[in-house]
Amino acid sequence: PTHTPSIEMSRLLLRPPTSGRRLLLLPLARAAGGLPRGSGEAGCRRLSDQKPVTPDFTTDVNVAEIRLSKPKPKPKVSNPAGTWEGLQGLEERTKGSLISDTLEEMEKDEEFKITAKRLKEEGQAKMTLEERKSRRRALDNLGVPDFFTFLEDQKVAQDLSRKPSEVLQLNIGLYCNQACAHCHVESSPKRKEMMDRKTAERCLRILENSPSVHTLDITGGAPEMNDQFRFLVENARKRAPHLVEIIDRCNLTVLLEPGQEGLADFLAKHNVRVVASLPCYSSKNVNQQRGKGVFDRSIRGLRMLNDVGYGKEGTGLYLDLVYNPLGGFLPPPQDALEAKYKEELKETFGIEFNTLMTITNMPIKRFADFLVRRGELEEYMELLVRNFNPSTVEGLMCNNTVNVSWDGKVFDCDFNQQLGLGAGTFIPESEAFGLYAAKETGGLTVFDFSSVSDLNNTEIVVDSHCFGCTAGMGSS
Repeated sequence: PTHTPSIEMSRLLLRPPTSGRRLLLLPLARAAGGLPRGSGEAGCRRLSDQKPVTPDFTTDVNVAEIRLSKPKPKPKVSNPAGTWEGLQGLEERTKGSLISDTLEEMEKDEEFKITAKRLKEEGQAKMTLEERKSRRRALDNLGVPDFFTFLEDQKVAQDLSRKPSEVLQLNIGLYCNQACAHCHVESSPKRKEMMDRKTAERCLRILENSPSVHTLDITGGAPEMNDQFRFLVENARKRAPHLVEIIDRCNLTVLLEPGQEGLADFLAKHNVRVVASLPCYSSKNVNQQRGKGVFDRSIRGLRMLNDVGYGKEGTGLYLDLVYNPLGGFLPPPQDALEAKYKEELKETFGIEFNTLMTITNMPIKRFADFLVRRGELEEYMELLVRNFNPSTVEGLMCNNTVNVSWDGKVFDCDFNQQLGLGAGTFIPESEAFGLYAAKETGGLTVFDFSSVSDLNNTEIVVDSHCFGCTAGMGSS
């Protein structure tokens, strides 16, 4: 009762006795059985000299020297059935349309609202021109010439030349149930632009007259949500027996949209190759880039495709995934990342796929806005130029692809389409944009020619964004 210990424990232990008796701690220790009875120095023997109170009460007093070992990793359990507990309730969580959630997010997102306001006040053409000027200014600051001059300096300009076109790529509409942060076509549920039957019919006529084309590549938006999607898929091989492959650029979540019941079976029936975007195998990164709830719906969509045979060996139904970085950096090596994706998706979700393609983010549209907001546009352009890979030039999509927009306009690639750089309108950037006086060019439409061979002599249109297709492993 008379002993009140100091809260400064270090001082308590070092304080000398106030009388001839030892510290009151000693009798307390005796009561606990930790020290032998008696007085004098014998009573001060260390605990370590005695038999331990309990079998494991043996920790050394030199606690400053104790080091914790790293915990042993839990062994991974192979789970081919994909019965991860996160799959429990997945169907319930992904019921209904994603569109209402996407619109709600767009209304809350300040950047979307700013862009929408600018679009209304300035118009798309003016905003696109300003974007191109920003890239050009960034390259000027870096002392980098226009893209074509750069290729000439690198002695590879001759590799950029139109060859007989093998791919007819149709962007059949900008309507989409998502509004991804990095979307280079700026799709969303608010975009109503869609290809009509007249234009779709004309595209089939061109396909029919173009024996060099072996691939019909259908993209959007969410192309499956356009009325012409199934019309094109059902009739492409009938009209063009030489066609080897039809590609659907799928966002996966569309498979769960009301009205798209049976889409997976439809794709399988017509042996359509599915190329699906999945920028990560974790929910946090996917939802950050593609919207709330998109990861769950993507996983369910992949499992639906697996159920009808996609990604399974021996079925002939190909399912490819596409990775693009979350920010302003280049993607990892494709082969290594593919192995990691296959491991994670198989063990965690029971999902199989064929190949993974890694692409570099193009510095246009929403991703360009992202870079400008963060003050990183010049840094990113420098990254692209610094990582120029001359071996990518010969394989650029513009060498062998004819791209058609929803309204029938023709371009050398999907990126040029979003910038309004029509096919057959090549003007050296140094001439067209030296004074930033250029305007959006119309170019050709599908009603101006009957076969892709008619475009064989047109020069490929290039601009500063093309550095994205030649950095690292490129974006083609």
